[in-house]
Order: sequence, then structure tokens, then C-alpha cells
Amino acid sequence: MIYRRSFLSALTGVAGALTTLGRSAGAASGVPRLCLEMGGGSLSAGSLDPAGMRRIKQLGINDVLMGGPRIPWEESRLRTIMQELKAGGLTLGNMMIGGFPNTLYGRPGRDEEIEKVVKSIRAAGRAGLPVIEYNFYAHRLVEGYYEETGRGGAGLTAFAYDRVKDLPPLPAEGAHSLDEMWKNVTYFLKAIIPAAHESGVRMALHPNDPPAPLSRGSGQIMGTVKGWKRLVDIVPSPSNGITFDCGVTREMGENPVEVCRYFSERDCINHVHYRNVRVLEPYEKYTEVFIDAGQVDMFAVMKELVRQKYPRLVYPEHPRALDYDRERPGFKPYYPGGGSYTGFAYNVGYARAMLQAALEST
Repeated sequence: MIYRRSFLSALTGVAGALTTLGRSAGAASGVPRLCLEMGGGSLSAGSLDPAGMRRIKQLGINDVLMGGPRIPWEESRLRTIMQELKAGGLTLGNMMIGGFPNTLYGRPGRDEEIEKVVKSIRAAGRAGLPVIEYNFYAHRLVEGYYEETGRGGAGLTAFAYDRVKDLPPLPAEGAHSLDEMWKNVTYFLKAIIPAAHESGVRMALHPNDPPAPLSRGSGQIMGTVKGWKRLVDIVPSPSNGITFDCGVTREMGENPVEVCRYFSERDCINHVHYRNVRVLEPYEKYTEVFIDAGQVDMFAVMKELVRQKYPRLVYPEHPRALDYDRERPGFKPYYPGGGSYTGFAYNVGYARAMLQAALEST
């Protein structure tokens, strides 16, 4: 009888967690929300049409992110996209912005680019888009990625700095010191964060990934946790935050739970990437593995997000390459050893279980 009562109590709790997970973004305040990418990108789990939206919904996902249009963004265009998604039962919670190379490199023309970014932020605020994600690489050292074989022949994505550490700068990019990159991002943040704050928009800077010491001769401002901390202190504001990536955190040899706690307590996590890795040498040699198979304690990370009442999106990204995806016509992985929809289904199922369990145990 005692066992039966405990069992029924557990069922009631799980049902409550399932109900919470199924609520709308507005109702599920203080609860992480799983998301997937939408649109035409190589990591999209669904196209921006009824069939694509249905594929997302079938995985139990109600929130999406996507790449943004060319800057400056227009409010009317953003509203149209958001309304199309709403008709399919989806909410747009994050859009990636880019298209400001002169700003990255501190070149003439950056003020014009920044003006377009500010206009885009204000348009996003008026349209009701809560988060804008961006990168600030001088160069991303994707040349160091290669495929490894995982369980059952599945594809894994590995990185080795030794393969690419001597690559020269590209002519169009040049080489930029760490100090120069900090000056450039400081100039950028001081111009855009006040507008983001006024517009009710949170900016999320993604870490340098891979976090190699140098990327074709250029320093990486977001290649260390020390850099992440420095970034959010440049313009203190909830609008000046990061994308917390527990995989990158482990790639750097750091404890993802401790790092999550540090930035959560300061309200600096504006987006989350949720994936796992196996590290041989921090910063320089690692393999992106199945979400259930690496060195990151994924349950502990999810529990910390729940404990901190993190209310925004969690993206279980970088699916592994499975045969069913590889056999699809036109399949082209974004990363060596990367997968697509079937891999995302696996990631979502695992992340959803972690979230349900964390809600019950925290």
C-alpha cells in the first residue's frame, strides 16, 4: 500500500511536469523551454512552411529559433514570420543576427553597420522578439573539424588544433590580436546595448567554438570563461548576456554546472546550447558525442537551470549522424559527423526527459 501511494504520487508529479512543459511561453514563466531551429539553415529541423512546422510540433517543441534576414531588420517582416509560426503553434524566441564584418575587424564603415544593427534591435523589440543571438569571431576555425565513428557507425564531430594551428590568416580577414578584438566588441556593445535595453531585447553572444587559442592568427574573446565574464561586465545589463553552451564549457576544461550557476545568478544567460563532448585536451582536442555519452553531467546542468528558474530557450543542438538521416535525399551535414532530423529527435527526447526529471527533483 505504501509503495502504491508513492507510485501514484510520482505519477501525479510527472503529470504536473508534463503539463508545465506543454504550456505556452508566457505561462511557463521560470521554466526552461526546449527549442529547435526553423528555416532554411543546415541545422534546421523544419522548414518555414506547414509541413516543416508540423515536424517540429511532432517532437513536442513549441518554441523555435532561426537565422535572421539581412540587416537592417524590418518590424513588418519580423511580425510576418512570427505570425506564420504562431499559426503553426510555434513561438519565435531567438533570431541570429550577422552581417557586420567591418565591426568585427574595426574597419571603416562599422558605424553604418552598427546603425543597421541598432535599427534591427529596435524592430525586434517592437515585434516582440525577446532574444537576438550573435557571434564575434575574427575567424571560426572550422577547418579543424573532422569525422569520427561512434556507436553502430554513427557520425561524431571531432576537433584537433594540431591539424590547423599553423594555418595563415585569410586575406579578407587578416589577423587580429586579442586586445584588438576586445576593443572592437567594446565599441560594439556600448553602441547597441542601450538600444537593446530600451527595447526589451536580450543579446546573447555565443562562445568561440572551437575555443582554440588562436584562430588563423586571431585572438578569441569568447574562448575562455574569463573572457565570458569580462564580456558581460563591459556594459552591465540583462540585455548584455551570453549563450551558455555546456559543451563548449567542457571543451575548455571547465565545470559546466559551476559556470552555469555563476552566469545564472547574475542573470547573464540569455540562451542555452545543450550538448555533450568528450575532451582529451582542453581547448585543443575533443569529440562532440551523443548527448548521453560524454563528460558533461547533462542532468546536473538541467537541474541547475531549473534551480535558477532560467525561463528562456534550451537548444539540444549538434545532432549526431544516424544512417536514417544519411539515407535521405539531399542530406548534407553542417559539421563532419553531424546529423539532421532523426538526430534532433533523439536529442529532444533526451533533453525532455532531463527537464521533466529536473522539475521533479529540484
